[in-house]
Amino acid sequence: MPDYRRIRIKGGTYFFTVVTFDRKPILTHDHVRAALREGIQEVRHSLPFTFEAWVLLPDHLHTTWTLPEDDDNYGSRWAVIKRIVSKRCSSLEEISGSISNSRSKRGEGQIWQRRFWEHYIRDESDFERCVDYIHWNPMKHGYVQRIIDWPYSTFHRFVKEGIYPPDWSGIDEEKIKSIGFGE
Repeated sequence: MPDYRRIRIKGGTYFFTVVTFDRKPILTHDHVRAALREGIQEVRHSLPFTFEAWVLLPDHLHTTWTLPEDDDNYGSRWAVIKRIVSKRCSSLEEISGSISNSRSKRGEGQIWQRRFWEHYIRDESDFERCVDYIHWNPMKHGYVQRIIDWPYSTFHRFVKEGIYPPDWSGIDEEKIKSIGFGE
């Protein structure tokens, strides 16, 4: 088994990609979105962090978080969020079925891939590239023709704050490819 090494910087800002098990397109279902919202709120009570940007797609999500100055423990936050969503959504028809022995031994359900991908954001340029990628992602996957039409994104907040114009339509793909973004 590979030995994954994660960058841990107290107070750091991170980009994350989290994917559903077998890429099941369930994350935009009302019940799953509500469970995800509850899980995030619950975690932020005991393990605070700041959401910088977010997009929810049917089979994965991208987000950037900034952790408190004395904290680098994003793994525990994701574990709790995933556990809460899994418990609240375990009866969904789309995820019912048998669980492998390996997943069962670890107490894993059928909603999330085991791991997640993270990228430590090094500077303002890196941050902008990650946020642009997050907001452009629904267009990249062909879900919308205009980014503003995707409802599950902080893009709308960024437009209200004057960061993006409402007709912003994307990014320089070559600039973005250098990161990889866990897809």
